[in-house]
Amino acid sequence: MNNPDYKHSVGEPHPLGATLYKYGKNKCAVNFSLFSNEAQSVDLLLFDKPEDALPSHVIPFDPKENKTYYYWHIFVEGLSHGQLYAFRVNGVYQPENGYRYDSEKALIDPYAKAIVQGNFDREEAKKLGNNIGTSMKSVIIDSAKYDWEGDKHPKIPYESTIFYEMHVKGFTQDPSSGVAPHKRGTYTGVIEKIPYLKELGITAVELMPVFQFDYQDAPLGRPNYWGYSPINFFAPHNAYASDPNNADAIVDEFRDMIKAFHKAGIEVILDVVFNHTAEGNELGPIYNFKGFSNESYYLLDPEDRGKYLNYTGCGNSVNANHSIVRRMIIDSLIYWVKEMHVDGFRFDLASVLSRDEDGNPMKNPPILWEIESEPALAGTKIIAEAWDAAGLYQVGTFIGDRWAEWNGKFRDDVRRFMRGDNQTVQALAARIFGSPDVFQKEKRNTDRSIHFVTCHDGFTLWDLVSYNEKHNLLNRENNQDGMDENFSWNCGTEGETDDKEINQLRIRQVKNFMVLTLFAQGTPLLLMGDEFGRTQKGNNNAYSQDNEISWMDWTLEKKNSELLKFTRCVIQLSQKLKIMQIDYWLLDQKSDHKPYILWHGTQLNQADWGEHSHCLAFELCHPQQKEHLYIAINAYWEDMKFELPEGTWKMVVDTAGKDAIQKKANAPHVMVKNRSIKIFINHAADKKKSKQSIRKK
Repeated sequence: MNNPDYKHSVGEPHPLGATLYKYGKNKCAVNFSLFSNEAQSVDLLLFDKPEDALPSHVIPFDPKENKTYYYWHIFVEGLSHGQLYAFRVNGVYQPENGYRYDSEKALIDPYAKAIVQGNFDREEAKKLGNNIGTSMKSVIIDSAKYDWEGDKHPKIPYESTIFYEMHVKGFTQDPSSGVAPHKRGTYTGVIEKIPYLKELGITAVELMPVFQFDYQDAPLGRPNYWGYSPINFFAPHNAYASDPNNADAIVDEFRDMIKAFHKAGIEVILDVVFNHTAEGNELGPIYNFKGFSNESYYLLDPEDRGKYLNYTGCGNSVNANHSIVRRMIIDSLIYWVKEMHVDGFRFDLASVLSRDEDGNPMKNPPILWEIESEPALAGTKIIAEAWDAAGLYQVGTFIGDRWAEWNGKFRDDVRRFMRGDNQTVQALAARIFGSPDVFQKEKRNTDRSIHFVTCHDGFTLWDLVSYNEKHNLLNRENNQDGMDENFSWNCGTEGETDDKEINQLRIRQVKNFMVLTLFAQGTPLLLMGDEFGRTQKGNNNAYSQDNEISWMDWTLEKKNSELLKFTRCVIQLSQKLKIMQIDYWLLDQKSDHKPYILWHGTQLNQADWGEHSHCLAFELCHPQQKEHLYIAINAYWEDMKFELPEGTWKMVVDTAGKDAIQKKANAPHVMVKNRSIKIFINHAADKKKSKQSIRKK
């Protein structure tokens, strides 16, 4: 129906999206602007309820008055915060030429700041024609009305950061979380668990995708639990709010969570997916981008423009270096920093963003340089997963000077060494040293290596020491999905066991991985639940498991309290030591003034770099801070005796012990149990430093 009620005028092409203006006494108006270069006509659809199958009003754009070049815009009086809307765009439907305009399809605003679910149905969006009754709806948001109460970004330097990768829903969804049923799996639920993270020693949470995503985007009727299937790049995912169809609850609840994290001194990093969208390939649905300008937003096959270049493994690849798409990505990042107060971003499959319109890697990709140089993002953390699903691997060579990178080589080399593989000791030393063989750029600080042993993609840490093979049958893909080579070792028995010796060995191995992650040069990242042995029962690709397989089992907090206590103590120790919080390369020779590292074997200054070596020891010394450590690593299957450097030493970590005990070690040699690690601090230096600290106070 046409609109007899709302007065409207030409409007402006800038800014894109729906922008709320207030004027007079309690009067509001909204300027709508969208990009569609080949559209023939555009309608604005207004709705009263999320599930409405018919719009309450239809306001057509006049192609002569409401269009400037390829921007369609209109100014509508009488609309305000909370109004639901969508667009219809009419144009040529020629998939073989890259055009997929559907004049009956309700399209979500790419710049919508909130989206409500309604009766959303992905299958209906795949069909040509009217899907209004089963489409999501965009929501007009008044960002200015939220009270941030003076909230500030913590701005914690990389070198002092402990990342914790977590899933918003999975963190509190299990009843064992102790969170009230109506808060489980929500932004509010996360707030209740912030004290736990603070006590653990976490300084930054890295949230798995929270942009509005398509929960139905998984094969065989399974859910897309992880969320790497974005529909929009500005709206928080509505299902993580206490009331998914209340726009205020969606946006403000997310902001409440950010504000609560900041009050605890914890940063919030978002895992962002700009490499593909939920619209998939030529068989996928039309939500927005395909219907506004398919040929602009996606990389199309040059030989068959009806198909998509797929460097993501998800059906399509975003044309990130197209001028319009670049602008949208930058606008999105700025919005999340300025209006939502997030502290940084981890870019999923970031190497896709380096490809040109034909899919070729570019030497100087415009979008990556724009992200690095954008002044509004200067104080944020920007982290690249520097590879894609088509074999492009750029770890250590990623563009720019400011980008940090996920260090996948750390994960693989540390796993192989602790498993007992041959020819791994030199690689382990390189990872401990900050991976100089990988990160060779002169301006790249050591703290820009984000090193980890586990992340959402693959085994949990407990499963890494409990399974030799993946067990993904619940995914209903005949165990063909997920990585085949995990460099894991089950310690003698596949899966769960009542064997006390095997379980003790597994706990020891988990502790070993924790120590190596926290005492390597660079910036450590831990996976949610690894601190107390969360298991996915051997599933190394749980992207569709929205159930107990993926949720945090909080009963393990008590059951595996030894492991949790150990993790807390080791984090606390690493955060106390200045030598673990530097952003430059250590010297590999003794110095009276600069921090250095010295390599040893079971005998001092005689590191065994041989093919069959399974042990390594090293000293870390920060002369100016009066810090002196000795760390002995024994990945061999028999106990080994290590020679201590001269001095009086205090053992502060023993992964073979029940607790992170502190004990003097005066003997010239110490015994390190098989498959374990010990850390010693020079007692004299530690004592002297303690006196200095007391004197300063």
